Amino acid sequence: MESRAIQYAVRQSARKMRLVIDLIRGRAVPEADAILRFSKKRAAHQIHKVLKSAVANAQQAAQRQNTPFDADTLRVTYAVVNEGQTLKRFTAAAMGRGTPILKRTSHVEIRVGGGVEAPAAGTAAPAPAAAKAEAKAAQRPRTKAKAKAKKAPAKKKKTTKKASK
Repeated sequence: MESRAIQYAVRQSARKMRLVIDLIRGRAVPEADAILRFSKKRAAHQIHKVLKSAVANAQQAAQRQNTPFDADTLRVTYAVVNEGQTLKRFTAAAMGRGTPILKRTSHVEIRVGGGVEAPAAGTAAPAPAAAKAEAKAAQRPRTKAKAKAKKAPAKKKKTTKKASK
């Protein structure tokens, strides 16, 4: 079961928020929680709120479906920060001019889901790798045959030497 949480119009630039969100993408929820709690970045506080909300949404979804829930098995499957609306302001500058100030905002979206259960030894992991190898092996001869068919060698003209007198 995957659930999500979105926070719109966070008053911090998306560029600064992305530095923090990259730290937690793909990690287990307890690990991501610890990273955010002990980060010195201001963005970590807002992202931590969104992560807690996503976990709470997953818990509520599990409760509605009457299924067991364990927050420790969740992973951050999707975490993104997009640019929000930019607030445009002006400040006084020399000679009666105004200089623009761009107060940037961002939107944070986090999805949690799945479990951290490791696949049983030799069941799911080798199958896709073997399928990829077989697919590559099947493609190689065919592509070489096409290349040879397209690039037929040009016929050489016979040149005869004239005898000089």
